[in-house]
Amino acid sequence: MTMQALNVPGLNAKELHALVAVAHFGSLVNASAFLQTSQSALSRTITRIEKMVGVRLFVRSTRRIELTPAGREFVAVSERVLNDLQIALGGLRDIANEQRGQVIVSSFPIVVQQTLPTLVRTFRERRPQVDVQLRGGCNSQVIEDVVGGVADFGITYGDSIPDSLERVDLRRESLHVVIPKDHRLAEETSPLRLAQLRDVTLISPPRDSYTRKLVEGAAANAGFTLRHAVLVPGFPEVFAYVRAGVGVGILPTGAMPSPVPQDVRARLLAAPALSVPVTLIRLAGRHMSPTASSFWSLVLDGLKSQHGTAGARVVDMARTRRRKA
Repeated sequence: MTMQALNVPGLNAKELHALVAVAHFGSLVNASAFLQTSQSALSRTITRIEKMVGVRLFVRSTRRIELTPAGREFVAVSERVLNDLQIALGGLRDIANEQRGQVIVSSFPIVVQQTLPTLVRTFRERRPQVDVQLRGGCNSQVIEDVVGGVADFGITYGDSIPDSLERVDLRRESLHVVIPKDHRLAEETSPLRLAQLRDVTLISPPRDSYTRKLVEGAAANAGFTLRHAVLVPGFPEVFAYVRAGVGVGILPTGAMPSPVPQDVRARLLAAPALSVPVTLIRLAGRHMSPTASSFWSLVLDGLKSQHGTAGARVVDMARTRRRKA
């Protein structure tokens, strides 16, 4: 390990605790009472922190103090640092034996709902004193959580991974068109051509979704556009709105319930046949805690065995791009 110069503000644990308290209470009065300090001293602490980090963390009004976007991210990281420090000081031996600590994993809500419950149960049975926090979001949010250090690792779809991340490619999932049973496209079960969706009302995830970008790119290459009539937060909502008869959706295999309910039809998307990679990501070069490493290994083995994957491919994005250069 190469030692590098530290280029971070000189904040201490008490200052981070004060920051988190103000964010929690939304009030200097309540936060100062909780911290048993004066309101003026707490205000000076917050001002000093903002000067040190170089950005505004709070927007102040006469009644409340609210976090800025930068403040929300900084408070999330501060909570993580304080929690890790408290756990470390409270049980260094237990942490060394992987019996205490905290693991934070970020992934799509559908993965949190369908894939992780059994893995979390197994992990907690082995290590009941380890806390597990699961964060759900779209592809960009998962990557942001991992790059920002909020999550130990993430599970995501897609090839667009930043240089700072190491990824393990687990498998590829084919895309399926999910259709309400009374829709005209539900009359057949054979693979569906993308061109057949040209004028169909689509239920779609956000614009930055990797799956949506993949499908839109294929349509553009074929010379037509798709009609994204209803935008929803993620894959679970796509399926729910399809089931309600609002329109048609496009989902990876792992984002569909198993078995598919009788009121929905699923047809393989073909011509072109599209697929998305399922990938584990973590910050390259970052030391993972023993507890996080244990859960990483469990999730890696679990996802491979669930889908019969013969092997996984580890990719260090920074190293790969350096070789190409």
